[in-house]
Amino acid sequence: MTPTTVPQVKIFADGADLAGVRDLCLDPRVTGFTTNPTLMRQAGVSDYEAFARDVLEVVGDRPVSFEVLSDEFDEMERQALKLASWGSNVYVKIPITNTRAESSAKLIGALSEQGVKVNVTAVMTEDQVHTAADRLRDGPAGYVSVFAGRIADSGRDPMPIMRASMGILEPHQQLELIWASPREILNVVQAASIGCHIITVTHDLLKKLPLLGRDLDAFSLDTVQMFYRDAEAAGLSL
Repeated sequence: MTPTTVPQVKIFADGADLAGVRDLCLDPRVTGFTTNPTLMRQAGVSDYEAFARDVLEVVGDRPVSFEVLSDEFDEMERQALKLASWGSNVYVKIPITNTRAESSAKLIGALSEQGVKVNVTAVMTEDQVHTAADRLRDGPAGYVSVFAGRIADSGRDPMPIMRASMGILEPHQQLELIWASPREILNVVQAASIGCHIITVTHDLLKKLPLLGRDLDAFSLDTVQMFYRDAEAAGLSL
């Protein structure tokens, strides 16, 4: 792999910084965008609709995923239909359960039947992938976001479930698997190696993409030089 080569997996920028979204629209490697309430809180977003409409104006026709806010299924449906009405490129993120661990399967199916493009989020088990695929199978384009990074945080290798998820979704050509919550650039390579359709990458992690395939001897030398420069800049002595 040569430096700056991006593996064959679609990269969606994950964040809620409008200025960052605007900059990333100029990056040909970025083909879509996602966000969530946690990222919006971190970015200081207070007016959801104004933020979302600004994002849609900036990204053009690229796919964007916005998440519902409610914990009640009836209200989730209302919010989902509202979000979907903002553009044909909007995918509505529905968590696989609510906060009481009640399955969202019925709602996912109902929205899919109404033509809403659903992004089933916070998925971490094969059973959950099966549930999402079953409810989305007869609908329009949809995503299943498996949080591989959080699976890894639990001390488990996410690769087996990601491979299995690809197999589960394979019969449904309109459905795509998202490798969500990556922790390092290696995850981009891993996602591509199993044919995963999409990986969401935070704005900070995107800055590391040029390191892909870098010569390790050169990388080692750069590290040594960094330590030397920083020691000098700090005025350290022995």
